[in-house]
Amino acid sequence: MNAAASAYPAHMKRSRGVPMIRASRGNPQSAAITRLALAYARLWGARITFDAEFGLFVCSGMRGGYARGGTTIGGAFLTGREPARSLLRHEAVHADQWATYGWAFALRYLFEESRRRGARNRFEIAAGLADGGYRDS
Repeated sequence: MNAAASAYPAHMKRSRGVPMIRASRGNPQSAAITRLALAYARLWGARITFDAEFGLFVCSGMRGGYARGGTTIGGAFLTGREPARSLLRHEAVHADQWATYGWAFALRYLFEESRRRGARNRFEIAAGLADGGYRDS
């Protein structure tokens, strides 16, 4: 193992060489979305790792370009900080939702958010409000 890889905890791997199929849940649309999200995250200065436990690319250290405490796009979680394990569990559910609905998830989520913000959003409820840092409303 090289020195750079050993600096990461066991559940985190460097993203290079990690199969996209895991993060995209085997969905070709989600894989395309994830690739775009990773390119976008790089533009914002992200450090990209892969979390093997939750099957999610973690793009931390971003200077902006995400909402609230972070945003999951496809199988990539975009954020400015190092996320807690509970938050990654929450975001992994959003990655599942992207894989289920494909490109349409963005519209579904935004429509739901326009009707029921934050803790009332059914996609946030399904992902686990406490894990996502929401208070029950």
